[in-house]
Amino acid sequence: MARVVAESRLEVLQNHLNPSSGSTPAALLRPNPTSGEFVSEQGYSVVLPEKLQTGKWNVYRSARSPLNLVTRFSNKPEVATLHDNFVHAAKSFPDHKYLGTRVRDDGKVGDYKWITYGEVSTARSAIGSGLVCHGVPKGSCVGLYFINRPEWMIVDHACSAYSFISVPLYDTLGPEAVKYIANHASIQAIFCVPQTFDTLVRFLPEIPTVRLIVVVGGTDDQFPLLSSTTGRKIISYSKFLTEGLANLRPFSAPKPDDIATICYTSGTTGTPKGVVLTHGNLIANVAGATFGIVLYPSDIYASYLPLAHIYERANQVLMVHYGSAVGFYQGDHLKLLEDLVLLKPTIFCSVPRVYNKLYAGITNAVKSSSPLQQRLFSSAYNAKKQAIFNRKKSSLMWDRLVFNKLKATLGGRVRYMVSGASPLSPDVMDFLRVCFGCQVVEGYGMTETSCVISNMDENDLLSGHVGAPNPACEIKLADVPEMNYTSDDQPYPRGEICVRGPIVFQGYYKDEAQTREVIDEDGWLHTGDIGLWLPGGRLKIIDRKKNIFKLAQGEYIAPEKIENVYATSKFVSQCFVYGDSFNSSLVVIVSVEQDNIKAWAASQGVKYEDLQQLCNDKRTRAAVLADLDAAGKAAQLRGFEFAKAVTLTLEPFTLENGLLTPTFKIKRPQAKEYFAKAISDMYTELGSSDSYSQKMTL
Repeated sequence: MARVVAESRLEVLQNHLNPSSGSTPAALLRPNPTSGEFVSEQGYSVVLPEKLQTGKWNVYRSARSPLNLVTRFSNKPEVATLHDNFVHAAKSFPDHKYLGTRVRDDGKVGDYKWITYGEVSTARSAIGSGLVCHGVPKGSCVGLYFINRPEWMIVDHACSAYSFISVPLYDTLGPEAVKYIANHASIQAIFCVPQTFDTLVRFLPEIPTVRLIVVVGGTDDQFPLLSSTTGRKIISYSKFLTEGLANLRPFSAPKPDDIATICYTSGTTGTPKGVVLTHGNLIANVAGATFGIVLYPSDIYASYLPLAHIYERANQVLMVHYGSAVGFYQGDHLKLLEDLVLLKPTIFCSVPRVYNKLYAGITNAVKSSSPLQQRLFSSAYNAKKQAIFNRKKSSLMWDRLVFNKLKATLGGRVRYMVSGASPLSPDVMDFLRVCFGCQVVEGYGMTETSCVISNMDENDLLSGHVGAPNPACEIKLADVPEMNYTSDDQPYPRGEICVRGPIVFQGYYKDEAQTREVIDEDGWLHTGDIGLWLPGGRLKIIDRKKNIFKLAQGEYIAPEKIENVYATSKFVSQCFVYGDSFNSSLVVIVSVEQDNIKAWAASQGVKYEDLQQLCNDKRTRAAVLADLDAAGKAAQLRGFEFAKAVTLTLEPFTLENGLLTPTFKIKRPQAKEYFAKAISDMYTELGSSDSYSQKMTL
């Protein structure tokens, strides 16, 4: 490669880089700091100087689009807003099925019933017109207070078409949080269902800006008295739709820089923060994250992740762009597999907790099968894995004998599996690739970046990382000296992940102070996550600035890392690892896999009157702790990363008991308080109760 002489580094990049337009990444260019020459290697990222005058090369971009950050879909550059996106779909695929739900007949849940893109187009015009007719001003905030169903998407499309700002309200948020968001965003209309309406009515006088409430699934005979006593218009969705159809108004199309939504992060601590995202933010993110990927109108997507979360919102934008179908679950996570078998999705996006349960369910079923079946599975698994990683086709015999039965649990047609929200174990990812025979990719993102920051290339078989930058952004690692992470670390640069580009949010709503805390003067969003660059320009998440804590001996702990390791134990459904600077060891709360605990007790001849007694039995706790230790050793955890005591509980961590965020992340402060006695008891066993008790009373 040529030496840098008079040209700027950017000019050299332009002259020497030949990015591929297909799926093969371009060369990764690295400057030799001594000679000034470029070193080239096959990679997924290219490296640019942060500022030309400094000469420091530390800004990474996707090799798919290194010279220009993506802002639009390459196949439809005229699509600049969410409204444009849906108009394109409605014109291109008017008769294609779009939104599907399972029909209830005689109290039983039946098959999926679908409405088309054309029908949704008509409905969104009616809903948007209804808002206009009821005097809701353009640019007002409209709340959505129910779980995934077709009406959620119809209202959201209506907001885009008529320049309203959609504000999702998690149905699992407590009344105080909903009240706070409604007032903070000055919401003027709320769409809800009877269950959430009952909650809403209790504090209507405390949310004075709300002038209109539309109840999906409600009947109008319930509302006249309430309307007169509250001073608000309360109306059923069906009547509102009919009124809108009779009084259609022209669209009030938004511009790319207009606010599309304010997503309040439920977070793990503190008051919800309103993340302001424009139409341009969302289009850029989805266009970049799917650069080079093609979906089809024949694709079917399973929607069960909360629509109030940016992960699911971005997925919906993508489905609309390609005219794909979206089938909603019936609202019960315990019946999700039943829905999937009937829906037969081709695209399945989920979170590690669900994939971990799939992994545990399959491996435990294999372990409990006959020796012959175990040998058959082992042979099939090893043969297919070897073929996949050698990029060869495996024998169809293995699918017929073993894997087709596993594929059928998700409907039998999944061709894309995507994981996000938290790290997925490399072992689980490889397992999914083999068992389900489809593309399995992992991504990394956050609400403040409109979703995806980085994602894996679909042809990359190396697991344990989150891929290269979304082509719609650039990434650098900022030094965190207090944690000994620097961008000059060898062999891999390390530091806090910072993001810049058209996907970065506009700021926290009505909160300039917190906005300035995360976006610096050069436009870099500081994520709080610690990453490192692997060979080929792949990003790996290794730590978290906010959630880490220090043990008494000074060692830093990243609890999520340990929890992901422990999640592979057959006894673990969910777990919460705790430690603090007053103690020298970790403890763990485990929500147990009940069938496996019972099976262990039967094999050991342990008698018990009920499952809670079994969980409290010292022998049970010792067995679980030993299994956690085995998982930790296999993952090469360091000595101080092993939990020294365990408490077993039958109660799952849920949204309802306040222990999980809607994307199934543990709310750490809440979990600490919820399990305070169990934590104190474990430290008592370990001989550290005084210091823990002192900490809890500070």
